[in-house]
Amino acid sequence: MNKVILVLSDALRYDIAKANMGFLSHLVEYKQATLYKIIGELPSMSRPMYETVHTGVRSSAHGVVANSIVRRSNMPNIFQSAREAGKVTAAAAYFWVSELYNRAPYNPIDDREVDDESLNIQHGRFYTEDAYPDADLFASAAMLVRKFSPDYLLVHPMGMDYYGEIYGADSKEYRNQAIRQDALLAPLVMEWVKNNYTVLVTGDHGMNKDGAHGGSTPEQREVPLFVVQPGVKAKGDTGESVSHLQIAPTVFRLLDIPIPVTMKHSPLI
Repeated sequence: MNKVILVLSDALRYDIAKANMGFLSHLVEYKQATLYKIIGELPSMSRPMYETVHTGVRSSAHGVVANSIVRRSNMPNIFQSAREAGKVTAAAAYFWVSELYNRAPYNPIDDREVDDESLNIQHGRFYTEDAYPDADLFASAAMLVRKFSPDYLLVHPMGMDYYGEIYGADSKEYRNQAIRQDALLAPLVMEWVKNNYTVLVTGDHGMNKDGAHGGSTPEQREVPLFVVQPGVKAKGDTGESVSHLQIAPTVFRLLDIPIPVTMKHSPLI
């Protein structure tokens, strides 16, 4: 049975990831992973792109066009469709993800930790502070895998966004955070692939030198997509540009769930 882990690193810029994430680059170099450049959808903001990544449609179609829009998703999405197909879903993520796919508005007491088969995200561990340590977030994700063996897991660290907005993308703090994330991911990716998970590592948006995002420049919208598949020879660095809109149908294909008619872009696998 195919299982998928999507690491959606908030504000992970393409060129920064390629230059500083040595473990993932090692996998690409030895064709144990495939690397694409994603030309990110607009606006290059967080909540709109969480929804775009999970629904496979543009922001003006799904309606979550700004971070200020607080409501549940009203379109076919990965979490809901996976649950309806009898799959096990999980997330270690920022609380906006809980609001999109479980309950809105978020209750920091009732919604912080959930284990409820009736929810779209059945096993969730959520945080509210942008400075929440990536190490703790990845530990929560690893726990969810070991304890529940979810068919689909979203892992959503905020460290790149936090350091990028404080110091700007042209800073040692932002670059070093990419190195730290890569080092935290390395043993987990090896464990997850060994347990037959396909691991996707990407970003929702980039970051400019002023510590901002939301616009249309390459720095703000270009993010990487690393694909690590168990037992499959990868392509290495493809040099290809793909779309955020291809992530959701790719996950559906990997989970062997029918792709909704709302998703018009082709899966990558």
